[in-house]
Amino acid sequence: MRALVPVSLFLMLLASSAAADSGLISKKSAHSVGETVSRLEKAAKEDGLVVFARIDHAAGARSVGQTLRPTELLVFGNPKPGTPLMQSNQAIGIDLPLKALAFEDERREVWLIYNAPAHLATRHGITDRAAVVDAMTKALDRLTDIASRP
Repeated sequence: MRALVPVSLFLMLLASSAAADSGLISKKSAHSVGETVSRLEKAAKEDGLVVFARIDHAAGARSVGQTLRPTELLVFGNPKPGTPLMQSNQAIGIDLPLKALAFEDERREVWLIYNAPAHLATRHGITDRAAVVDAMTKALDRLTDIASRP
């Protein structure tokens, strides 16, 4: 049984590394998908962010006779930090406004995932807006904690 511990640890590190390389940040939620997104939406609005859309992918699947575990996307943002990033490279507009996806996995655990702002900046070669990226990172971390924690 001891031989399994190093293998398990290796697989966990590999999975963690893959997630980090993708630029996605994942947080396990203590709430249902709908409640997680509702909490995020409320926190975002209270923080002065604009909520542009809430998309229920599972409802979309049902509308075409298919099934999908609960999956919802929230699209939100603020032009105050977003505009300077787009002034540096307008192509980042493909990744803005920000998005967060809540979904239920095969074990019925709920996850909240979003793109790390630093990853987006790197993806678009933005090196002159560190303060903006840092502020976005801190805000997203705080808002997604509000949404996912008990």
